[in-house]
Order: sequence, then structure tokens, then C-alpha cells
Amino acid sequence: MFNTISMIGLGYIGLPTATLFASRKINVIGVDVNQHAVDTINQGKIHIIEPELDILVQSVVSRGYLRATTKPEPAEAFLIAVPTPFTDGHKPDLSYIEAAARSIAPVLKKGNLVILESTSPVGTTEQLAEWLAQERPDLSFPQQAAEAADIQIAYCPERVLPGRVVHELVENDRVIGGMTRTATFMAAALYKTFVQGDLVASNARTAEMCKLTENSFRDVNIAFANELSMICSKLDINVWELIKLANRHPRVNILQPGAGVGGHCIAVDPWFIVDKTPDEARIIRTAREVNDFKPEWVLNQVKAAIADTLAKKPGCTMADVKVACLGLAFKPDIDDLRESPAVEIAQHVAQLGCQVLAVEPNIEVLPVKLSTSNLKLTPLEEGIATADVVCVLVKHRPFIEAVANIKTHPTAIDAVGLFA
Repeated sequence: MFNTISMIGLGYIGLPTATLFASRKINVIGVDVNQHAVDTINQGKIHIIEPELDILVQSVVSRGYLRATTKPEPAEAFLIAVPTPFTDGHKPDLSYIEAAARSIAPVLKKGNLVILESTSPVGTTEQLAEWLAQERPDLSFPQQAAEAADIQIAYCPERVLPGRVVHELVENDRVIGGMTRTATFMAAALYKTFVQGDLVASNARTAEMCKLTENSFRDVNIAFANELSMICSKLDINVWELIKLANRHPRVNILQPGAGVGGHCIAVDPWFIVDKTPDEARIIRTAREVNDFKPEWVLNQVKAAIADTLAKKPGCTMADVKVACLGLAFKPDIDDLRESPAVEIAQHVAQLGCQVLAVEPNIEVLPVKLSTSNLKLTPLEEGIATADVVCVLVKHRPFIEAVANIKTHPTAIDAVGLFA
């Protein structure tokens, strides 16, 4: 049914998805506005860190099944996997989806399928269809002609774990939410080329809400753990021991606290529900507020440790103090810094005027927003040896392996249970 497909957006989801389609000998045209990403992929290399992906990309590019470009070209199916951040006031920003829609509209042809994969507020797939219809009045779309539409449109969110994206794209079940039954059938047929999990049919609105619900469920449960950690600190109780004991109950499974919640999904998606239904989404809003506050709580611990350091060293100024922030990624063993609470904490520590030694083994250069004179990327050994304060913000594998050394530091703050 599909000989050529186009993936709009070649990031953490788009590139692995495009690669898996290409691995099934489907011609894939990858589209991205990032020229560096396009050039890197066309060399058979990757611009992100994801296990096994580099080998797959090299293979499909060398065999001619995947190529990247900055401008959409004709295809039989178009998949959109672009960011959906929020603006001030936690309002959804759909500008990337709109730009993607308007960019593919000129090359659409009768019989094409368009699938939105980006995590989106309820109703976004319908809005996508409207944008396409505005650009192509010569074609019909589901809101106009239902099953008989020239262009069929569906929503199909991913549900993968960074670090296991390749495996989970293949193995996990997918919800296929078409605006019509025809769109659902076409989308299911496309994904069946590599998905081994179940393909469950639904409608676009339910599929959109399903993705938001999954991430909000996780956010609420993480918020419980983070709130518990702050309560236990005030009551002088070891929260890590407490959780281990409580989880021995057969029907209790408390998650592990952290420095906050990051990433493009869990830290963002619940706000899409709150924005649509502000009066009803009370627990979801509170969970977001708890998790958004956690970095500030950790920062207050760092400030207290810095104050203690200054008090013990007469003549020492804030500019003399060195704070090692262990980890910048939003979760262990990946290079993704999006919405990372560790980045937020490191930035605020730098703003205090002290020297910040950022230890992040999964990146080679700091992003521009962290490029300040008093914040530098530092090897783990140097960070531990020279810092006045060490703050563990992410439970990376290298930190676990060096835990004995990190624990011996006289002023070490553990926000993620490394020492538990």
C-alpha cells in the first residue's frame, strides 16, 4: 500500500520511526529544518544518542532507503513528529504542527495519508485537517467528505522510553485514532510493517487524550513521591528507606523521588489537559505544581550548603565556591536536556555567582543557554575532587559506579537516591 513515506521531524521520535520503516525496505524521505541533522543523517550518522539507532541508520542510508532533506517532497503517507511545547501561562504552542502542515500541503495528492504523532491537546488533529484544507481547497479532507475524503488523517502517538526507543517502537501497542474508519485502517496497515505490538483502533480525540492521560498518570504518581520526599526531609526520615518499606505492601508501588520532572512529555503534557478543562483537572494541576516546585526545593538545599561553606571559610566569596552538579539530562543515561530540572537547578546555581562544574557524561558540549563564564562541562573525577558542594541530580550509570567516591565528599546532596 505504501512505497514511499515522509517523516516530518527527525528528532528523538521521528528519526527512529523513519529508520524502522526504512529497515522494512520502504523508501523514506526524512524532513527537518535543522540542516546539521539532515547532513548528519545523509552521512549515515545520527545527531542524537539512542542505543542501536546508529547502526540502523547507517544501514538504511547506505542501502538507499532513507534520505533527509529540508523541504517536503511527494509521498504516499506523511507522518508528523515535531515538538509541541507550551508558551507562557502553560498554553499549548501548536506552531510547529501548523508549520509542518502548511509545508506538506503543496505536495499532497489524492489518496495520501497524513498521521500526526506529536503529543497534542485534544482537537489538534482536527485543527491539522483545517490547516491542510486552507492550503489545498482543491482537495477534500475528513471534516468535509468523511470516508470519501481525498486525504485521510489520523492521530497515532508514540509511547516509548528514551534509551529503549528502537525496541519499544517495535514491541509496544499503538493506539490508531483516525478521523475516519478509512484513515484508521490505512494507518494500521502502515504501522503493521514494523510494529509487533497490538494496533488498537479508536478515534482521533480519544487517541489524543489517551497519550495525555498516560503521561499525566505518571506525573501524578511522581508528584506523590516528590511530595513524600519533602515531607520526610522535614520530619527527619530517610525517604528512600521509607519507600522500600511501604512498597513491601502487596498493593503499594511508590515511585522514586527525583530533582523534579523533565523531558518533553511528562513535564508538558498534563498542562494540555489543564488548559482544556481548568476547572475539572484539579489533581493533574496540583501534581504539575508539586513537580515544578521540586527543583526549587533542591536549589534551597544547595544554597544552604553554599552558605555553610562560606561560613567555614573566612574570606571566601561566592565567586570562590565551586558546586558540582552531577547530571544535566532529564533522566538517566540519555543526552536529552529538554525541560530538565537538573538544567534548571544548574542555571540557578550559576546565577548565584559561584562556579558550577556541570558533570554530564552523555554530552560533549554545553547548550548555548548554559554557556556562561562560571559554568563549565567538567569530568566526574575533577568535579568530585575540586567542588565544595556536590549535588547529585541524575542517576547516571557512571555515578552509580563511582558512588563510593561521591559519598565520601563532605558536602554531598543526593536528590535522586544514589546513596540509598
